[in-house]
Amino acid sequence: MDLVFGVSWLLTVFLEGIHCQGVYAPPSVRIVHSGHACNVEEERYTERVYTIREGETLELTCLVTGHPRPQIRWTKTAGSASDRFQDSTVFNETLRIPNIQRHQGGRYYCKAENGLGTPAIKSIRVDVYYLDDPVVTVHQSIGEAKEQFYYERTVFLRCMANSNPPVRYSWRRGRDVLSQGSDKGVEIYEPFFTQGETKILKLKNLRPQDYANYSCIASVRNVCGIEDKNIHFRLTNKTASPTIKLLVEDPIVVNPGQTVTLVCITSGGEPPPTLTWVSSNETLPEKSVLNGGTLTLPAVTAEDAGVYSCVANNNVGNPAKKSTTIVVRALKKGRFWITPDPYHNDDNIQIGREVKISCQVEATPPEELVFSWLKNGRPLRSSERMVITQTDPDVSAGTTNLDIIDLKFTDFGTYTCIAALKGGGIPEISIDVNISSTTVPPLFFSFLVPPNLTVPRGKSPLVAQEGDTVELQCLVSGKPKPIILWSRADKEAPMPDGSMQTESYDGILRIINVSREMTGSYRCQTSQYNGFNVKPREAIVELIVQYPPTVEPVFTEIRQGLARTFTMNCRVLRAHPSRVLRYEWRLGSRLLRAGQFDLQDETEYVVRSLNRDGYGEYTCDIINEAGAGRCSFLVTGKAYTPEFYYDTYSPLWQNRPRFYGYKLQWTQMNPGAVDRIVAYRLGIRQTGQQRWWEQEIPVEGLIQPGELITYNLTELIKPEAYEVRLTPITRFGEGDSTVRMIKYSTPVNPHLREFHCSFEEEPICMFTQEKSDDFDWTRHSAATRDTKYTPNTGPSSDRSGSKQGFYMYIETSRPRLEGDQARLLSPTFNVAPKSPYGTTGPAYCFSFYYHMYGKHIGTLNTFLRQKGQTTPESPVWSLSGNQGERWRQAKVSIHPTSSFQMVFEGIRGPGIEGDIAIDDVTLEEGECRDPPPNNLRSLAPPPESHIWRLCVTLPLALFSRRR
Repeated sequence: MDLVFGVSWLLTVFLEGIHCQGVYAPPSVRIVHSGHACNVEEERYTERVYTIREGETLELTCLVTGHPRPQIRWTKTAGSASDRFQDSTVFNETLRIPNIQRHQGGRYYCKAENGLGTPAIKSIRVDVYYLDDPVVTVHQSIGEAKEQFYYERTVFLRCMANSNPPVRYSWRRGRDVLSQGSDKGVEIYEPFFTQGETKILKLKNLRPQDYANYSCIASVRNVCGIEDKNIHFRLTNKTASPTIKLLVEDPIVVNPGQTVTLVCITSGGEPPPTLTWVSSNETLPEKSVLNGGTLTLPAVTAEDAGVYSCVANNNVGNPAKKSTTIVVRALKKGRFWITPDPYHNDDNIQIGREVKISCQVEATPPEELVFSWLKNGRPLRSSERMVITQTDPDVSAGTTNLDIIDLKFTDFGTYTCIAALKGGGIPEISIDVNISSTTVPPLFFSFLVPPNLTVPRGKSPLVAQEGDTVELQCLVSGKPKPIILWSRADKEAPMPDGSMQTESYDGILRIINVSREMTGSYRCQTSQYNGFNVKPREAIVELIVQYPPTVEPVFTEIRQGLARTFTMNCRVLRAHPSRVLRYEWRLGSRLLRAGQFDLQDETEYVVRSLNRDGYGEYTCDIINEAGAGRCSFLVTGKAYTPEFYYDTYSPLWQNRPRFYGYKLQWTQMNPGAVDRIVAYRLGIRQTGQQRWWEQEIPVEGLIQPGELITYNLTELIKPEAYEVRLTPITRFGEGDSTVRMIKYSTPVNPHLREFHCSFEEEPICMFTQEKSDDFDWTRHSAATRDTKYTPNTGPSSDRSGSKQGFYMYIETSRPRLEGDQARLLSPTFNVAPKSPYGTTGPAYCFSFYYHMYGKHIGTLNTFLRQKGQTTPESPVWSLSGNQGERWRQAKVSIHPTSSFQMVFEGIRGPGIEGDIAIDDVTLEEGECRDPPPNNLRSLAPPPESHIWRLCVTLPLALFSRRR
């Protein structure tokens, strides 16, 4: 079949070149809608409002004209970045949001631009309608009435529901509707502060009859088909707000890894309350297990600590809430410092003076923190000369101090501070402080050496290349040896690990995969707590990172024809080292030119009289000690892509039952950029097939910008779709291809005088269903129609007598009711203006075949619907009742004065045996000749006979396909 089609197509396809200027046109745009709109107000405060029910599918289509084909972008709410949709081409011009939600309402903008003139922008506001289930809450007030010995009890039932549009409320007691004034003990009002969003039912001084079942009905008046919603509440003398009990301690102190179970039970409330758990951490941990009022937290960590609350709610009064705090034991890293004699400013500590060793640890919970001291591994107790103290954890972080009064040689050794929690289960933290005899100055003994920092010789400045691993080093001395803190000294910038400060115990800062951004000064300094209350020492290390040149352009495509001259330029943006740069120009692997930069920061290469060997990839490498940066230029003679011209009618009328034609039109992008285009290679394949059939189309002469080239495709099989590929050819070879889909649609040609539709193809000749009617017309054939339940109605074949042929009919079986209407709309036909020589517009003969068989046949009407028509439609043809088991023809002359449609209206009769069918619809220029004798009536006055051209306006969306 493919081979027969391919040979037939190649033999019959022909070229029809049309050169016309002015094809390029700026974009225009309009928004059309489909999907499940409840209502579309075309004008309301100069804007279009599209109303849709929540959960339905929103479809907005941006129809554009203009050439080259405009690019389309959808945005929401004036282009908010958070609501922006993906940029799309014309083939994705439909914005589709399935299951639309209320937050997705707003103004949607369609922007089309093609580089000509200003972009075209249209907008439409989408209003999402919804109605949530109402909620009833109950409140009561109890007060002592003056001069009375009883308590007055007033109850308020408050109903609330979220909705769009605003909701209306009504109340029932049992089956009785409650209204203001209907019962002296009842008041219904809308508080001012709620702006009518809630409805409150006030029951004053409760009576026995007030204990009953109440219903609140929330309604948006069936807007968008949203049904009313209601909620029931039973008020009894036992109705009460919730109360709860927590069967846990407060606080709960646990060790990491333990499992915590929180139990909450209700102790009162009617109706029975529901229990929920909430956390001060905004959300419960993911590992949480909920079982009714029981919350289980397995393997708790420090992140799980916080306040957990059990909340009970039954919509009566205020919710009940009780909380407990989970505390997870923890000890954080400790620190120490030594305070020398406060009356001396030197860094050495004298024998005979007082020395204080302080140790600080952060603990959770702080009240469980305990300290102990060891000297050389043995417990140390407080004495007159060794005084141990501890601060109050409620005042400051847990700190213990060891005061050594009158320092002696026997006090040398290792002092250990140990922090622990009373509850146990958490590893202890111990901190060692060494006091030793390393230096003995005259008259004094020094056992603590103050810190000192130096940078080793040759380590600053440190030069590295991008991508290396480098080590910045500071030598540190002193006893005890302090921790080194690294930071950036030249700017407020983070360290390579992302932090603002990095600790080092060996004085080395190691940076892996160093980058150019890490160049600069780095500060190393002793930590604040270094054993002395002296100013921290610091030093500076310079790091220089060398990197290859950064150049532009990184890649450029240059399209040139043979014998032309052009220049390529490569420029240095930054490099380190920035001087002593070399450059090398190459074509492929062949060296063209090399040299060195002096003071300039760019280099160029000129190609004079391009020949075939000059096509290819040119590279310019700019080189320093760290490597090379590369500019690439791809020089090619490929022609730019053709641009299909979409704003034309799709099909070509061939008046053949099995084949159709297509007028393919395009312009050439930048035709003068390269050598003259000598031909196009046209490829075509049927959708779903693998094989392409190709044909070369020769081109004579030069193609000018904006010239429209036309090529007629024929012998295309109905109703198949085809993929078409178009490739320009120059002396260089093939250029860039462009691809589009073409699809069969109703073959209506404006230059012919007849429109005919037999409903054989699925598109049904662009007939559409009226959206405001009760049901739809159905396309069927006698071979597939099930007549099991209605054997005595409807056609047994199409109008030609074929059981496989198709027709349109109305199915009158259930759930259809008597009087239900179904309307089928024809395409929109355009007529030419009135002739200056005639007195009326053109006349057309509208004809069709109808089948009205069955004892319950209703009515078949046809209407003429004209653009701008304001008067109610009247049928131009009408017939009712059983007409027998055969097809009959109807003809009627019409005289439209503007664009028009023909409407078929089928009305269901009193029973199920009332199917009405139509087939072979025709529209011809001129008055009808010899109309058939049946119950027809023409409502238009007889005009003068005059022939005018008939055009069909096709929806633009039918021609927009993916490139």
